[in-house]
Amino acid sequence: MCYAIPGVVTEINGRNAVISYFGETRAALCELPNLQPGDYVYAQGGYVIEKVDPDFARDMLDTWNELFLVLQERDSAMSARPAPEPRDRPLQDILDKAGSGLQISRDELLYLLTIEEPDRLERLYRTANAVRHLHHRNSCCVHGILEISNYCSSDCLYCGLAAKSTLTRRYRMTRDEILEAAKEAIEGFGFKSLVLQSGEDPEFTPAFLAEVVAEIKRRHGVFICVSFGEVGLEGLDQLYAAGARALLMRFETSDSKLYAQLHPGSTLDSRLSHLRHALKTGWLTMTGGLIGLPGQTVESLADDVMLAGELNAEMFSFGPVLASHRRHEQASVTEPQMLRLLAAARLAAPPQAKVLVTTAFETLSPTARECGLLAGASSVMLNVTPLRYRADYAIYEGRAHASESVADQTRAIIQLLDRLGRAPSDLGVATPPSHA
Repeated sequence: MCYAIPGVVTEINGRNAVISYFGETRAALCELPNLQPGDYVYAQGGYVIEKVDPDFARDMLDTWNELFLVLQERDSAMSARPAPEPRDRPLQDILDKAGSGLQISRDELLYLLTIEEPDRLERLYRTANAVRHLHHRNSCCVHGILEISNYCSSDCLYCGLAAKSTLTRRYRMTRDEILEAAKEAIEGFGFKSLVLQSGEDPEFTPAFLAEVVAEIKRRHGVFICVSFGEVGLEGLDQLYAAGARALLMRFETSDSKLYAQLHPGSTLDSRLSHLRHALKTGWLTMTGGLIGLPGQTVESLADDVMLAGELNAEMFSFGPVLASHRRHEQASVTEPQMLRLLAAARLAAPPQAKVLVTTAFETLSPTARECGLLAGASSVMLNVTPLRYRADYAIYEGRAHASESVADQTRAIIQLLDRLGRAPSDLGVATPPSHA
């Protein structure tokens, strides 16, 4: 099955296209030549990425039509706001504000991050899920992530790929291997959004990476996100010119002193300069932080969420610190703490932002994916790295899905999304009903 649903273009305004999906409209930027109203297209990340043969599109939409309505009804039922509890102020005031589609303040976010009681956490999760549905309906973006090298010149103290890590087997995929793996993910399994990731490999220059991106774009209609660490501002420009449109780069922590302690020879300002340059030059930014860092406070966690919002992140990516070849301590973060952070982030995030269930969270807890999607998340990643390399991308120990085939992963996510009423697609932010 395809990880996008085709839509029909109803309107063109310059570079902006209006696309209809079963009567609901979305807006997307178009970089394809000669696009006309009536054309069928795939869109990802707010971009039109490919024209679709009309007969194929109509057949697919006929197949999806009834199922899509069933999924919508299922998701609507599962995302109803919880009954109010007027005796529980100020929590109820915050949940009412967020449930109406209004973003919450830092102080309100900070309050949510201190909740401990299971029943109050459950109300937070359910409200976050309702807000997710309000902004994104039942769409859930399923990205494929392809890890092309585990070499890294940086020495982050928590990372299993760090330069001084005890990791024994390093790999670097060749250009042909990368192109073949991308082809299998896109053509073999239907991924329309692909994340290319590596450590900060000195052998993979921005020019080489840009050429690989350009060749994938030449061969396939796909939305490409890159995650190669700090490649320099000129390197970002090269990758954008090659056709990459999203940058996955966590700032890890908004605390500059803590960042310096964990990243020898690097600064938070350098990391943020990449993200701000990307935002200024048209990239979609996907960013966030680590949960459970030594010395981290609830105040710094709130600042992390707010910083992701200030960076106008397309996707909030927060994951737990886990044991690795470089850091042997076991995770101190629990599933409820992670769910609390994801739910609070959903309420504080801009409407267009998705919240990701990270692989690190899935490694922490086998129920993370389902619980995260029910606590406001609307994005997941499946690992499409060839199995002969995947276990060696040991950014932390015991990584989830390290030995699962792509076929098994896709089968599992389709079953889960069906159960939750989600459509495996990236339709973008829903048009408010009054504008439909």
